[in-house]
Amino acid sequence: MIKKRKAAKKTAAAPRVARRTPVEDIAPEEQIVGAPLLGKVAAYDARAREMTLTLEEPLTVGEGVRVKGRATDLTQRVERMSVEGRSVQSALAGETAAVDVADRVKIGDAVYKVRAS
Repeated sequence: MIKKRKAAKKTAAAPRVARRTPVEDIAPEEQIVGAPLLGKVAAYDARAREMTLTLEEPLTVGEGVRVKGRATDLTQRVERMSVEGRSVQSALAGETAAVDVADRVKIGDAVYKVRAS
């Protein structure tokens, strides 16, 4: 009798699920009603003028972002973005993206998607 091998099932990689920041973790002065929260600034490199954040919503180059914190209020268009050291045009929710910024931001500042001006 010939034994048949069972073909190994290939499973697709599980999609990345972005962890949502609870509203309680965002100070009232950092909140913007009606704007989707992209995440919080995880790191800031002053020399490269670049902030790093784990995205809760997708982001594309050319879209507007607003960084809001206790001492920060910066609105700008995304000019350059990278994921894992590679320059990209868009990033999905759950990815950690580095975005060039025009001014200083602080770790923990909330980042929102807004209309580009």
